Amino acid sequence: MTDLVASRMTALEIRASVSLASIFALRLLGLFLILPVFAVYAQSIPGGTDPMLVGLALGIYGLTQGLLQIPYGAASDRWGRKPVIATGLVVFAAGSFIAALATDIAWTIVGRAIQGAGAISAAVTALIADSTRDAHRTKAMALVGASVALTFAGSLVLAPMLYPWMGVRGLFAMTGVLVVAAIGVLFWVVPATPRAPAELKGEDEFSTRAALLDRQLLRLNESYASLLLDSIRMFSKH
Repeated sequence: MTDLVASRMTALEIRASVSLASIFALRLLGLFLILPVFAVYAQSIPGGTDPMLVGLALGIYGLTQGLLQIPYGAASDRWGRKPVIATGLVVFAAGSFIAALATDIAWTIVGRAIQGAGAISAAVTALIADSTRDAHRTKAMALVGASVALTFAGSLVLAPMLYPWMGVRGLFAMTGVLVVAAIGVLFWVVPATPRAPAELKGEDEFSTRAALLDRQLLRLNESYASLLLDSIRMFSKH
């Protein structure tokens, strides 16, 4: 009986996994809704007829997010997961509202870059790890992955339906509102977890430096950068 109980996720583990997965979903739903209709919308704003700028507006989100994942993760180790995640969500919401108010492609690019700067994936993943036992961590991560996949699939259906009604500016604004809702979920639904003691400053600096210079991670980052550049080129051709 003891083994059977140990093999199940506790109520707190389920609550943490579901609520953190919902934060991913709320944040990504608004983001994914933009992708199927952005190229059409861009044609109606100044500068939006330049394929390179349209590709940059779509791709710069991934660039700023990729650059800031490690700093956000290191910050969450030092100052706690929830404060860093909340900060990232506020930054993401600010970028969403800037993009919603943008009158040309340049300001849209600025908004998208700020959206990407709210790079909370590493901190959220770390909070999931803090909130679950080793035996159940893969279940929690699988739940997050499923929420991302379902959100993406749903956005492909919803985007063409919502675009004629609210336009891309409305979708950007809705993204900001959803992210604000995610902040509420973070503080009111995600259970509290004991914060790990801060590491020594020298050890923190070493671990960050080691992560930045790790050969395997550098190879992964190079592949990510190449994929991003290929995406920009693809949109530029169309």
